[in-house]
Amino acid sequence: MTAIGFEIEKFDGETNFNLWQVRMMAILVQIGLKKEVLMEKTSSALWKRLETLYATKSLANRLVLKQPLFTLRMNECELLRYHISQFITLLNDLKNIEVYIDDEDQRQTLVRICEWSFVK
Repeated sequence: MTAIGFEIEKFDGETNFNLWQVRMMAILVQIGLKKEVLMEKTSSALWKRLETLYATKSLANRLVLKQPLFTLRMNECELLRYHISQFITLLNDLKNIEVYIDDEDQRQTLVRICEWSFVK
């Protein structure tokens, strides 16, 4: 699966709404979400619909999200702050699908990530 990036300014009330709307719809069509967006009447309902479609909590998804956490390694010339940020992001991704890593496992994983670079 490839990640596709789109840049669009957040609508701030000052830019031309019609132009912003056309750009937003073009992006939704390209990523195949136009139908889902137009079906829902509120942003809350849309969010719930997107979660149902794309934030699956299956065993396979949990395993796929756990793997990067437990294989995360710190390279010699990279900043510790970068790895801590990556670590927190991975924990939050798991938390979003209701997979919780207890504090002790978090500490041990973080120590392992950091000490691996010093063992060489």
